[in-house]
Amino acid sequence: MAKQKGFSLIELLIVVTVILIIAAIAIPSLMRSKMRANEADAVASLRVLHTAAVTYSTAYPDLGYPPSLASMGGANPCTASSTQACLIDGTLSTGAKSGYAFAWTGDGLVPSFSFTSTATPQSVGVSGQNMFCSDQTGVIRYDTTGTNCTATSSVLN
Repeated sequence: MAKQKGFSLIELLIVVTVILIIAAIAIPSLMRSKMRANEADAVASLRVLHTAAVTYSTAYPDLGYPPSLASMGGANPCTASSTQACLIDGTLSTGAKSGYAFAWTGDGLVPSFSFTSTATPQSVGVSGQNMFCSDQTGVIRYDTTGTNCTATSSVLN
């Protein structure tokens, strides 16, 4: 009887099973890492928004803080004005970045003395778990349910 070359069906099934076990262990870790990266980017973006708001209020003292995210952004090439200050990138000024939706709420006064900015996961548990918020004080707060961050939420360390 001649010696056969190649692998038996059992050997191939064992290899596929081992690969699937490794994937089952690795994929949840990858997803958690992606969520953490999105959350870190959301916090960094809130800090950028706060810095841009302070810069805007310095550049346009008669208006105070900006009325919207769009007023801090601008089309490329950008010429700075009070309606498009060119302080944040175009992606962030649209209100969506890295799995988070960003919202900006001014106080409606002219000049504006306060604002609230929020970063909400677009899909809680998938793109991020925590919701983040900040106001004119620059303190970043979070809510672990991903849906209700307020001025009384826990402070991010």
